Amino acid sequence: MLTAYTSDQIRAAERALMALLPEGTLMRRAASALAVACVNVLPRVYGSRVVLLVGSGDNGGDALYAGALLARRGARVHAVLAGRRTHEGGLAELRRAGGRTVEAKDGDPGADRELAGLVERADVVVDGLVGIGGTGALREPYAALARMTARAPGVVVAVDVPSGVDASTGEVAGEAVAAHLTVTFGGVKAGLLIDPGASRVGTLHPVDIGLGPHLPDPEVVALTGADVAARLPRPGAESDKYRRGVVGVVAGSDRFTGAAVLTVGGAVRAGAGLVRFASAAEPVAQVRARWPEAVTKVITPEEGVGDVGRVQAWVLGPGMGTGDEAHALARSVLASDVPVLVDADGLTVVSRDRTLLRRDAPTLITPHTGELGRLLGVAPADIETRRLHYAEHAARELGVTVLLKGSTTLVAEEGRPVRVNVTGTPWLATGGTGDVLAGIAGAFLAGGLSCYDAASCAAYLHGLAGRLAAGDPRGGEAPIAALDVALEIPAAVRALTARA
Repeated sequence: MLTAYTSDQIRAAERALMALLPEGTLMRRAASALAVACVNVLPRVYGSRVVLLVGSGDNGGDALYAGALLARRGARVHAVLAGRRTHEGGLAELRRAGGRTVEAKDGDPGADRELAGLVERADVVVDGLVGIGGTGALREPYAALARMTARAPGVVVAVDVPSGVDASTGEVAGEAVAAHLTVTFGGVKAGLLIDPGASRVGTLHPVDIGLGPHLPDPEVVALTGADVAARLPRPGAESDKYRRGVVGVVAGSDRFTGAAVLTVGGAVRAGAGLVRFASAAEPVAQVRARWPEAVTKVITPEEGVGDVGRVQAWVLGPGMGTGDEAHALARSVLASDVPVLVDADGLTVVSRDRTLLRRDAPTLITPHTGELGRLLGVAPADIETRRLHYAEHAARELGVTVLLKGSTTLVAEEGRPVRVNVTGTPWLATGGTGDVLAGIAGAFLAGGLSCYDAASCAAYLHGLAGRLAAGDPRGGEAPIAALDVALEIPAAVRALTARA
């Protein structure tokens, strides 16, 4: 399992370790690892051009010491001093090694042109402007330097965290460096895994500097393939379809039949022992035609789901509509005593009547930012920029498990570390893939997983299936449809379990 920490947690661990070591040991360790990372992205070190963007903090010191190591190997190193103060030891070391310095002067057009020229000629630009303590928007001249890195043809290497990215949350309040490589020390910072900050990280390279014994329990984690494989429901010798889990699906309507087909497909392909599907006549006919394995029943809002048959979990919402009839069906499902996953139209219904979520059995909601915004009364743009905050807030306020979909998928449950999903592909941004995800998670709920594990494992498997459907980026990718994702689920499961 990949663990990630807030900046406060990292700082506390650093203080504990530094009390046991000679002064400057940690910075030397970090600088050495940073220099090695720069060497690895250079075709050759001797004669290469390296520009250090140096702020006032310790990561500016890391950059200076690393620059000194590179200068001793023949690199032409320039340090752009942008802070009100500069790490004295690191600066002296760089100058002894032959490195040069230039001041970043806020508001001086001539100086800006000189700096821009340095950055644009560099083979490597090392971003040591703002470290893990930075919050809020970058001020000048840091913001101008961050903009310059966007035009840099060389490799941009961030020290610990790209400047402008909140290390604890991934929030980006203004300009931010978009790194090709982020070398992070001691422990992965939570904000490096969560968008919008995660999109600025590039390749993440964690470096062990000895903090491990001093780190507390993480606040953010990411499951690995082995973690997911160990949690997936698997049939045993004595299994039958009922023991493997029966999932009920209420989805689709006469207007939206595709959502029903895709949700049932996700559940069937993810290994549900039996799928009971209940809806209006037209989606029932479509599901019968595409997934004959499913047991179907035409129901009316008045009768609800009482006669559908016993299930271990329900999936409610995709394509079911949002009117009074949908409300009646939602009330019927949420009155049950088994776990319920609420998605899509179901979320719109409960956003108008949040009393439906007051239930004793576990509830998992799977919103995108717009749907969570309706539930919380918050603008979707605010949720997009503060994903971690609002996922945790929704879990507390609504008393449910939250799977917040998007470029970074988060799973939040009160009292548990937030889980970040690390699989997926931009090709999944197409209609119907969320319905498939709901079906996968529903199958896992029926198979006995908790909402927390079902959501996390479903997100991982869904992302992996999306990658398989789209193809290998090195060999060429292609657009995918939602049904492609559902059909690749068994291959994704095989890929996971073969490595476990």
